[in-house]
Amino acid sequence: MEWQKVMERGEKAGVSSSSNGGDEVCVVREMMDVIDTVGSYVGYRRTQRKECLNLVRRLKLLVPLLEEIKGIDHHKLGSTAGLKTSLVNLKKSLLGAKKLLKKCGCGSKIYLAMESEAVMSSFHAVYDTLIQALDDLPYDELGISDEVNEQVELTRMQLKRAKRRADTQDIELAMDMMVVFSKKDDRNADSAIIERLASKLELHTISDLKSEEVAVRKLVEERGAQNSESIQQIKDLLGKFRQIAGVDETIVLDGPVSSKSLQRCQSLIIPHEFLCPITMEIMVDPVIVASGQTYERESIQKWLNSEHRTCPKTGQILDHLSLATNFALRNLILQWCEKNNYELPKKDACLRSDGFSAEFIEEISSLVQNLSSRESEVRREAVMNIRMLAKENPDNRILIANYGGIPPLVQLLSCQDSRIQEHTVTALLNLSIDETNKRLVAREGAIPAIIEILQNGTDEARENSAAALFSLSILDENKVLIGGLNGIRPLVYLLQNGTVRGKKDAATALFNLSLNQTNKSRAIKAGIIPALLCLLEENNLGMVDEALSILLLLASHPEGRNEIGRLSFIKTLVRIIRNGTPKNKECATSVLLELGLNNSSIILAALQYGVYEHLAELTKNGTNRAQRKANSLLHHMSKYEHIP
Repeated sequence: MEWQKVMERGEKAGVSSSSNGGDEVCVVREMMDVIDTVGSYVGYRRTQRKECLNLVRRLKLLVPLLEEIKGIDHHKLGSTAGLKTSLVNLKKSLLGAKKLLKKCGCGSKIYLAMESEAVMSSFHAVYDTLIQALDDLPYDELGISDEVNEQVELTRMQLKRAKRRADTQDIELAMDMMVVFSKKDDRNADSAIIERLASKLELHTISDLKSEEVAVRKLVEERGAQNSESIQQIKDLLGKFRQIAGVDETIVLDGPVSSKSLQRCQSLIIPHEFLCPITMEIMVDPVIVASGQTYERESIQKWLNSEHRTCPKTGQILDHLSLATNFALRNLILQWCEKNNYELPKKDACLRSDGFSAEFIEEISSLVQNLSSRESEVRREAVMNIRMLAKENPDNRILIANYGGIPPLVQLLSCQDSRIQEHTVTALLNLSIDETNKRLVAREGAIPAIIEILQNGTDEARENSAAALFSLSILDENKVLIGGLNGIRPLVYLLQNGTVRGKKDAATALFNLSLNQTNKSRAIKAGIIPALLCLLEENNLGMVDEALSILLLLASHPEGRNEIGRLSFIKTLVRIIRNGTPKNKECATSVLLELGLNNSSIILAALQYGVYEHLAELTKNGTNRAQRKANSLLHHMSKYEHIP
């Protein structure tokens, strides 16, 4: 809501306060109002936050210039040739910057992450117009002081430097988005990606998700039927974020934006203060948390059991986790129900305060004990049941871990029974989706045993071992641990020789591990590059994007550049840029740019293979990111005389 207030106040800055729109002083005042308004903006989306803050800082550097112009004699201002046009152009540039900053503060976080390349292009366009507008001002005629001139020159230099700066895309975020949107089978490990994306995009509290829902609705209204596929992807991902946050109701994003539309139809007749902010259902057992907010006991208990330590509604860190019954509100709800003949939902009398029944707790406890049974069949049945329970929902993962399920599971990884081994590694994969469990699994010494199964287990066990290593490697300390325990070489072997599913799991794990610089060298020495080059030739696997994304990571390492930059590979890249899917072309162009910036012979080889015309076509018809990369490559190629 803060953004809305600031925006309403700031919109006035774009309207002239004078009946004479050409009055130079009024234009200057309007520009100062624009800068003052954008200076009060807060809450930029994480994917563009750094760029937004830098732009605001540079705009503030223009205030002394505007102050000095405002103080000049009105007659002199009116008689200075070209000043009116120059000031109007500068004002248009500032309004363009303001519009972009507003988009990065109010827009859909998912959409801005998907279109980060296009948004960066918008920043570059703003820099261009600001630089041009500043260049056109008649500083000498106005008698601008040397000190202010120096400050304006500093601003121009910073804008030019920002425009030249190399792409700093969050490649981990980009890969996660690609995996979520392109993977056809919903694997358990994908839940780990969803959780990491929710954290990176800051969409893990109820209030965050509701704000995103409103932003997506506005996006749907603005774009209509345009890019319907990407809109559907945004809706699907938002639905997954709501599931991991414990909000399960169906999202309907095609209707008008309304606070009521965030509630279930049944809740429209119920006073808003009687609804739990998490489920939007009438509360039966309302309780107060440390922040002073009230929730249904079962819902907030599930939230706290999922390792959250903040208030879902406000995001405030809770000083304690005690829950106090809100007797006053409960009495009001009961009175309203009696008056309106409304029957409250029945709650299971057997449920404990944490939302689990005594029978279910007993079942979990018994299964954990059976993991250590001397009878092989009992152990096999117990681990199979735990595997399925851990797959079902986040609460079960936490409960199994809290009742001591992880240590005996780690012990079973060394069991000689291949079926038990297979169920065990998959159970640990499912449990590791929970952030805390990732640390517990690693701390119990599971990683060496998982690597052993990756080398010698059944096909399914090897696939799920790779998926488990991916899930565990989301934590940076586990990336180091897996690399140090020689987990990369068997993943490369699976990438070369595994089933289709095994290859995909291995690729995802290797991408994650290669975010660590030391692991890049390990992967290169383990032979990952020839394996990736083979994937580029196997079109039926549909793994070209994954292979190119890993190669892009490795191309930033000197050893990787030396091995990748062979003529045969450059020819393959040019072929993909010519004939690949839009995403293939984007990834291949990114790799060629990374290689070409460090080696002129690669650029010359690509030109000989006819890449120039394909890049020119890409600048017109490629994805937003492909257009940017193609333009950068063409600009770099313009330094060479060999261009046709």
